Amino acid sequence: MHLEFLLEDQSMEAALLELVPRIVSHSFELHSYRGKPDLLRKLEGRLRGYARWNMPDLRVVVVVDRDHEDCHALKQKLVDTCNAAGTSALCRIAIEELEAWFLGDVPALRAAYPRVSPHLGTRRVYRDPDPDAISGGTWEALERILRRYYPTGLPKIEVATRVAEQMDVDNNASRSFQVFREGLLAL
Repeated sequence: MHLEFLLEDQSMEAALLELVPRIVSHSFELHSYRGKPDLLRKLEGRLRGYARWNMPDLRVVVVVDRDHEDCHALKQKLVDTCNAAGTSALCRIAIEELEAWFLGDVPALRAAYPRVSPHLGTRRVYRDPDPDAISGGTWEALERILRRYYPTGLPKIEVATRVAEQMDVDNNASRSFQVFREGLLAL
């Protein structure tokens, strides 16, 4: 089986380059776009192209951040686009953003950034059993946590690579990461 991933940005590409081989053993290619609007605008055409490949072992995986959109409406938009293209894809949504997946594995975050407080997981805002529920934005939360490393702003691709390298794909508190992983395994 071969997997083709369509991703909204390079930080997700950097993370999945590290994570996918630890979840499945299939060959894969990652294709990142210039944000979710760019991916959504080009998605139907790309899916039509895959449909013409005539590869029975090909599976397409689309991954986007929810951001502030309604999750069900966004998922339906992705499914409708697949239907319009005459093909199917595994559509997954990082809720609220990719950074929730990093916050779902505090040991990985601490391994990548040792000066992160060992008590991070016990702080009230991060204690919720699902980091997807962190209010105010997971990117912003991660930026606050890593401010001592990056006082002028979070380099998303670097952070994605460093944390993903340390992540335990079988033990992540982010429900959207678990759904992503389960989807890949079900393929």
